[in-house]
Amino acid sequence: MGDCKSLQNRMVCPMNRRGFLAAGCSACAGLLASSRILYAGDSDEKIRIRIIYSLHGEQQDGPDWPNHGFDFRPVMQNITNELTRLCPGFKFLPSMATGSQQAQKLLEQDKNEQIDGYLVYQMNCWNNAIETIIGSGKPVLYADFLYGGSGGFLVYTSKLLTCSSVPTNFGFIPSSRIEDVAEAVKCFKVIKKGSPAADFAAVVAGVRIARTAKPTDPACTADPLSTLPTDECIGRLKESRILAVLNDQTAPSQSILGIPIDYVPFSEINDAWQKADQDEAKIIADRWQKTAAGILDVSRETLVSSAAMYLGMKSVMHRRQANAITINCLGGFYGGHIHAYPCLGFHELCNEGLVGGCECDRSSTSAMVLATTITGGRPGYISDPVLDIAKRQIIYSHCVASNKAFGPKGPTNPFYIMTHSEDRKGAAVRSILPTGFLTTAIQINESRKEILMHQGKTVGNDPCDRACRTKLAVEPTGDFEKLFRFWNDWGWHRVTIYGDLKNPITALADALGYKIIHET
Repeated sequence: MGDCKSLQNRMVCPMNRRGFLAAGCSACAGLLASSRILYAGDSDEKIRIRIIYSLHGEQQDGPDWPNHGFDFRPVMQNITNELTRLCPGFKFLPSMATGSQQAQKLLEQDKNEQIDGYLVYQMNCWNNAIETIIGSGKPVLYADFLYGGSGGFLVYTSKLLTCSSVPTNFGFIPSSRIEDVAEAVKCFKVIKKGSPAADFAAVVAGVRIARTAKPTDPACTADPLSTLPTDECIGRLKESRILAVLNDQTAPSQSILGIPIDYVPFSEINDAWQKADQDEAKIIADRWQKTAAGILDVSRETLVSSAAMYLGMKSVMHRRQANAITINCLGGFYGGHIHAYPCLGFHELCNEGLVGGCECDRSSTSAMVLATTITGGRPGYISDPVLDIAKRQIIYSHCVASNKAFGPKGPTNPFYIMTHSEDRKGAAVRSILPTGFLTTAIQINESRKEILMHQGKTVGNDPCDRACRTKLAVEPTGDFEKLFRFWNDWGWHRVTIYGDLKNPITALADALGYKIIHET
C-alpha cells in the first residue's frame, strides 16, 4: 500500500461510550500481554479470517473515490499477499461485498465454514458491509483503504463508537502502512486462544494506539492575525448572503449563524454561464495558463468554459447581492443541468475574499463565510478528511482550494489545474498549501446550535493520485483518538482556515448562544 495508500440490536455492550476508548488504553494492556505469550505457543492450526473487500466492483465503472476506472484487483491481491506474508499462522479467505445484502449472504455461507473472524476492508466509501458483519458476533477488524473508502470508514466507525450499545467485538485501524493492519490482524489470536470476542475491541485499540505515530514538534511559523470584534462580525454575517444552487425546485429560505440562505435553480446558473462574455472568459483562461504551476489533461476549451462558469456565478451573485454561492455540482453536472464544473470558479471567488462552496453544503459554506468575515478575507477550505495513524495526520482532501491561504492581499502558493478526480472530467485545483502553520478546522450544526472545532499544524501536501486533488496534511493538536467519534453526527466535511481562531470563534459562539464541541 505504501504512503499512497444493521448494527444488530441484540449486541450487548458492557461499556459506556467513554469507557470504550478507556478500555483501549487500560484493559488492553493485560490482554496484549497474554497475547504475546500465546503467540509464542502457536499450534499448527491456522486461524481462518474472511477478508471482505467492501466496494462497488473489481474495476470502478462510475465516478467515486478513488476515481473512475480504478482497478481494485491488484490492490486487493497485494493486501491479501502482504497479510499472508506478515501474519504466519493465518489463512485468509478473500471475498467482496457491495453492501449489507451480499455481506449477509457471506455470513450464511460461512455457517458451514470454520471462520474465526472477519476483516472488512472499506475500499469505496458508502458500501456498508461492516454493520451486518458485526452482527455475526465474531470478532471483526475494520480497515480503511485510504483515499478510497475513507468517508464510509469514518462515518460507520463513528456510528459504531457512539451508538447506545457499542459492539465490543469490533476493532478498527486506518493506516497507510500494511504492517499496522497486520499487527491488528494478529489480535485475532487472542480470541482463538480462548479470550471472549468482547475483548477484541480493547485489544485492537491497544495496537492502534501503540502504533499511532508520536507527535512531532508543535511549533508553528509566526502568523499574526487580527480578527474582527465579535459584535461587528455578527453584524457582517447578517449582511451576508449565500446562494444555494440545489435543483430547479423552489425551497424556503433559511439561515445559519444569522447568514441568510436563498435557493437558486440550476437553470439560472446555466443561463448565466451561457451568456458569459467569451472574450473575458478567454482572458481569465489565459491568466490561469500563465499562473498555474502545471495543467494536466485539461483542454483549453474546458478552461474557457470553466472561466465562463466563474463569470456566470459572479453575475448571479451580484444580481442577488450575495457574497457566497454553493452548488450541487455533482448532481448538476451528472444530471446535465450545468455544463461546466464550478471548481475553478470557486477557486477564483475564494482568492477574491468571496466564497465558493462545494456540493451545496450550506453548513460548510456558512463556516467559510464565517472564516472570511472574522479574518478579514482568509478563505475557508472545505474538505473530505482522511485519518492516518501511520503519520498521526488528518488529510483534508478536496478538488477546490484557494491558493491565497492568508487572504486576497497575502502571498500565493503554487497550484495545478487538473481534472475533477472522481470522474477525470472538467477542471479542478490541486493547491500546494503552505506548511508549518497553525490551522483551525470547524463545522456548524445549526439545529443543535453547536460548532465543532479542532486545530493542527500543516505538515505537507500528499500527491497521491487517488481521491480529490488537493490534500493538505495536518498534524492535529490534542487527542488523536477522539477524532474517530464525530463523523456520524457531523458528516464528512470540515472547513479549515489558516490561523489561530479558537478564541475568536469561541467568543462568537458564546455571543450567539452556540456551544463549542472540541474534536480533539
